[in-house]
Amino acid sequence: MREEYGKVAVLSDIHGVLPALEAVLAEPEVAAAERIVLTGDITAGPQPAEVLDLLRELGDRALWLGGNADRELVEYRRGERTEIPDPIGVFAARALRTEQVDLLASLPATLTLRVRGLGQVLFCHATPRDDEEIVLVDSRPARWAEVLDGVPHGVGTVVCGHTHMPYARLAHGRLIVNPGSVGMPYGRPGAHWCLLGPGVDLRASAYDIPAAVARLTAECAYPDIAAWADCYLRARVTDTEASVVFGPGDGRCGS
Repeated sequence: MREEYGKVAVLSDIHGVLPALEAVLAEPEVAAAERIVLTGDITAGPQPAEVLDLLRELGDRALWLGGNADRELVEYRRGERTEIPDPIGVFAARALRTEQVDLLASLPATLTLRVRGLGQVLFCHATPRDDEEIVLVDSRPARWAEVLDGVPHGVGTVVCGHTHMPYARLAHGRLIVNPGSVGMPYGRPGAHWCLLGPGVDLRASAYDIPAAVARLTAECAYPDIAAWADCYLRARVTDTEASVVFGPGDGRCGS
């Protein structure tokens, strides 16, 4: 029988923001969790190498998945692409050490764990079948049917990230959970994550954001770091603005 875990912390979309990651890892319930699942987009941001170094200190407790932004950094470093859509992506790709690029390249797209109270839980970055598909809390039932097609019958919970906005909803009898973003939250500031077992607890860790903005500005060589940190750490992108941008990506405008 597959091992069952009592408490699993889920961290998504860290985006290379070390102060936000430090705040989450300092949470007692994260420190006590049996497993910490990282659901991708770990490194595309101002401190990618430092974030990877800190996460590797977690050892076997951390279970890693790759996201679309991690894949883009790997592809850039390996000469498989010449540009990255996110302006900070090229900076982040160049900041990684070779062994860190290799680590990101080795990460799986999905994993499944048994969590007490939730049964079989499938973790992914965007959707179970693709690392950059869009689904939102208000996506149509037909859209959820598309992206959940092929998920094994025994999986009752699907945990995804990618859109940086936390939610929990039912879709075709499955519980869908998005923990939000640790490093680039949309809608409200804080380092967002979730705790699984026996239920679902969406969390936001408060930390000293002005100090973090000043720290990134002082420590990161990205030319626009002050503006980047002010925008994303202070969550100046609202959930409404993000939903308007993401909305067409789930096909709602074509149906």
